[in-house]
Amino acid sequence: MPFSPLGAGFLTGKIDETTTFDPSDFRNMVPRLAPEARKANMALVEAVKLVAAAKRATPAQIALAWLLAQRAGMSPIPGTTRRRRLEENMRATAVVLTTEDLEGIDTALAGVEVQGARLPEAVLKMTGL
Repeated sequence: MPFSPLGAGFLTGKIDETTTFDPSDFRNMVPRLAPEARKANMALVEAVKLVAAAKRATPAQIALAWLLAQRAGMSPIPGTTRRRRLEENMRATAVVLTTEDLEGIDTALAGVEVQGARLPEAVLKMTGL
């Protein structure tokens, strides 16, 4: 089960290197979400946005649909505090990604060296990840 499959909101396309999080937001401590890492990792978001536009879906739906297409029984767990986002995320199950879509996403992913650790070092030690 993928934890935080939308990258704490990053893969939704609503966050970029200029985004400022509330001072109490946990994402301020996540190395992968530091401004310089976000800037470097935007290629991932751009790849998802391209497919989203072609499919008339949101980037979040494409990211979730891609995960669901990886293998049977995949159960991503996106977090949300808003009903509209829950409904948006649930509609990812209706998105059909073709072999060409999946290959395009995989090619884009292979070309990006993700910058920043996925969690702060202390949290990683506690989780065993």
